[in-house]
Amino acid sequence: MRIVVTRPKADAERTASALRKRGHEVLVAPLMRVEPIKADLTGAWSGVVVTSANAPGAIADNPARDTLLKLKLFAVGERSADAARKAGFTNVESAGGDVQDLVKLIAERHVGVTAPLLYLAGEDRAADLVGELAVHGIKAELRVVYRTVTAPFPDELIEALAVKEIDAVLHYSRRSADNYVEGATRADIVAAALAPRHVCLAESVAAPLVKAGATRIAIASRPDEATLIELLAPPRG
Repeated sequence: MRIVVTRPKADAERTASALRKRGHEVLVAPLMRVEPIKADLTGAWSGVVVTSANAPGAIADNPARDTLLKLKLFAVGERSADAARKAGFTNVESAGGDVQDLVKLIAERHVGVTAPLLYLAGEDRAADLVGELAVHGIKAELRVVYRTVTAPFPDELIEALAVKEIDAVLHYSRRSADNYVEGATRADIVAAALAPRHVCLAESVAAPLVKAGATRIAIASRPDEATLIELLAPPRG
């Protein structure tokens, strides 16, 4: 299959590598790029929390970075945990799932701690992690350290869609699906862009595509990349 991956470049390349190992041809067409945001990260933190692989690297030039690297970091999944280790964190624990799994992990590991956790986040967030932790009596403060900026459809993607060379498009977030529909509209190629199979991480991710008129949509049973990629496998039997 020829598959389009529209994630920010670093994430897209990792996904593309996994897909190529399965024999797929991949067109990497980032429709978003990640930009760090300056933030005051000083404080008496008990630990660090991330729900995105983009967050750890976004603090590379922050004055508080060296202090934060000494703290324990809780990551929502393996990808964000790997990004944290790559950024210099050494005490990293992964929830191996979604935000609810992360809240459960922190609630189990963070008993009796009074100092707040530092939640490094992006401008766009799907869940209220701080609120979820508060339900368990755990204090956390959010700091926005990166944003994602929309990029237009590259010429290679427009051409591939126009000649019907694309079998499937992967969508990891509602924002990326919104960007896809918006980019297709600006490129005046909506019908061709909606024609391939659209493989989405969750129903909420698929919503902009459904609204735009896409009919060939598959939704992962769990919100993780492995489950998403499994949807690309040919039917058994």
